[in-house]
Amino acid sequence: MACPAVRSLADQYRFICIYPAYLNNKKTIQEGTRIPISKAAENPTATESQDECSAVGLKAFLEKNKMYSREWKRDAQHRGRVRVQLRQEDGSLCLVQFPSRKSVMLYTAEMIPTLKTRT
Repeated sequence: MACPAVRSLADQYRFICIYPAYLNNKKTIQEGTRIPISKAAENPTATESQDECSAVGLKAFLEKNKMYSREWKRDAQHRGRVRVQLRQEDGSLCLVQFPSRKSVMLYTAEMIPTLKTRT
């Protein structure tokens, strides 16, 4: 599924971007992790993040050809980002259990190790 184009400044605030480096427990803060290492997943992929966001009911779009700017490895495992709709057009939350980008990242990192592909 392709990501819809972000048409206006208001749309930019409705969608958040999640790169695999944000959730990786093998990365340092300088390398891009955005959540505590103890809660991060081991080498997550963008596809896994998209699967978890979609499973909980968030609209998530995978952009396969995007790369995190701090990522020096150019292999397929580190490619991609996920755009997740956090707010609706009127500004209300899509799901009340996810009021912020950090809550989405923490949930995604917590659920990635439970995927069938990981067990």
